[in-house]
Amino acid sequence: TTNTLCHPAGGYKKIFETCEELNEPIPAVVVGVIPEWLSGSLLRLGPGLFEVGAEPFYHLFDGQALMHKFDLKNGHVTYYRKFVKTDAYVRAMTEKRVVITEFGTAAYPDPCKNIFSRFFTYFKGIEVTDNCLVNVYPVGEDFYACTETNYITKVDPDTLETLKRVDLCDYLSVNGVTAHPHIESDGTVYNIGNCFGKNMSLAYNIVKIPPTPKDKSDPIAKSKVLVQLPSSERFKPSYVHSFGMTENYFVFVETPVKINLLKFLTAWSIWGTNYMDCFESNETMGTWFHLATKDPAEYIEHKFRTSAFNLFHHINSYEDDGFIVVDLCTWKGHEFVYNYLYLANLRENWEEVKKAAMRAPQPEVRRYVLPMDVHKVSVGKNLISLPYTTATAVMRSDGTIWLEPEVLFSGPRQAFEFPQINYSKFSGKNYSYAYGLGLNHFIPDRICKLNVKTKDTWVWQEPDSYPSEPIFVQTPDSVEEDDGVLLSIVVNPGADQRPGYLLILNARDLTEIARAEVEVIIPVTFHGMYKP
Repeated sequence: TTNTLCHPAGGYKKIFETCEELNEPIPAVVVGVIPEWLSGSLLRLGPGLFEVGAEPFYHLFDGQALMHKFDLKNGHVTYYRKFVKTDAYVRAMTEKRVVITEFGTAAYPDPCKNIFSRFFTYFKGIEVTDNCLVNVYPVGEDFYACTETNYITKVDPDTLETLKRVDLCDYLSVNGVTAHPHIESDGTVYNIGNCFGKNMSLAYNIVKIPPTPKDKSDPIAKSKVLVQLPSSERFKPSYVHSFGMTENYFVFVETPVKINLLKFLTAWSIWGTNYMDCFESNETMGTWFHLATKDPAEYIEHKFRTSAFNLFHHINSYEDDGFIVVDLCTWKGHEFVYNYLYLANLRENWEEVKKAAMRAPQPEVRRYVLPMDVHKVSVGKNLISLPYTTATAVMRSDGTIWLEPEVLFSGPRQAFEFPQINYSKFSGKNYSYAYGLGLNHFIPDRICKLNVKTKDTWVWQEPDSYPSEPIFVQTPDSVEEDDGVLLSIVVNPGADQRPGYLLILNARDLTEIARAEVEVIIPVTFHGMYKP
C-alpha cells in the first residue's frame, strides 16, 4: 500500500515538545466500545522533557524518560504519566541544567564552580546516563524501565513511581544490555550486551536472568552470562539494539555501525563529547550473522556474511527443516541511521524533512535464511531448499557463506518499523503476521500489518495523526494468530479538543474498534508493553 499522506502543516513537531507530568490519572472519553475482556494497562516510554532551563537536548534519544499508562477496566479508560526519577532527571531538576551526558547531548561542568573543582569533576570518570526512555519489561515480579546502558530502573507499573536504580555491572560482565530482551513463557529473560573480554579483546555476551526463585529473591542477583560471541573487530564493537531467538538458537547480527572504544574512553575527558561522536562505520566488513545454541549454550563457527545494513529491530526468527529463518527491519548501507534523528531534523518543515530522508539509508523488511548443515556442500551452490522463500545462502571458496535476502516489504522512504508480533504464542516459531509503525520519511504516520508469507499489507492511517508502535493483545482463548487487538497511542495535534488518544484496532483488518481520547498532547513513545 503506498502512502499518500503528506504533512505540510508540520503537526508532527508537537510530538517532540516538552509536556508536564500528571498529578493523578485523568479520565478518557471513549468512542466506540472497548472489548469486555480487555482489562489491563498499556505502559509506554519515551522522552518528555526536551530541554532543561535554557539548555536543549539535541537528539531523539536524549529527552528525559516519561512513562505513560492507559488503564482499561470495565469499558472505562484513564491516562496517567510521570517522569522517571532517574539520576539524570533529578540532578537536572536540582541544578537546572543538563548534568549527565545523553546520547547526543554533552553535559558541561557547572560554570558556577571554580576551575579547580571543575577540573576534578572531569576526572571522576565516566558518568553513564540512566535515562531509561526506551522500553519497559518484566523481570520476575518486577518491572524495569531501560535504555541501553548498564543501568535499569525499577518502576511501579500501577503508580508509575520510581523504585530503584540497578547497575547490571554489579551482577554481570557487560557494559550494557539492549532494551529488547527476549522473555520466555516461564519468565526467563535473555538479553545481549557487549563486554571487554580477556586482554581488552571484545565480545558480545548473551545473558540469562532466571524466573523468580522459590524464595522470591531477586532474579537479577542470579543472572549469568550464557555464551560469548566474538567481535569482528578487536577494539570496535558493533552497535547492537536487539537480537533473535528461536526455540534452540540465538541469532546475533553484527552490523558495520561501530563504537570506537578508544574515542569512547577518551571522550569523557574531552570537552563536549557525547555518545553519538563515538560511532563510526566500517565501510568494508558488510554484515555478519552469528549463531549460538541455547542449551547447551555454544557458539557456532559458521561464517555467515552479507552486504552492509543497519539493524535496530528483529521481527521474529524460527527454525524450519534444518534452516533458521530471520526476519528483520533493515536500513541499507553502512551510514548510521541515528545521524538523521537529531531533533532539529525531525522538527523541520515537511519539505526539509523529506529532503533529509532522501539522503538517508533506505528501509526494507528482509528475510534471511541460514542453513545449519554446511559441511557437505559444493562451493557456489544455493544451500537453501525451503520451498517458500527466495532467500539464498552460497558457500564461497574462502569458506564463508554469502546470504542474500528475500524482500518482504519495500517502499521508498517508507519504513515498516517498531515491529510487533503475537509474541506469547509465536515468538521463535513459524508465524504469519507482523505489525509495525509506518515511518514516512522518519515521521510516524500509519500502523501497518504485514503477512510475511504472502507479503499482503494492511494500513490504518488518518490525516495529521501520529501513532506509536502497535502492541498486539490476544483475544482470550483465541486460536487464530491474528485474533486480537492492536493498541497504539495516537496524537492529532490539530484536533479541536482531546488531541491524544489510545487507539484500539482489530488486528485482523486494522479496522477501528474504539478510541479513548484525552485533553493532552502525548509526546513520542518508543516501546512498551501490555500488562493484563
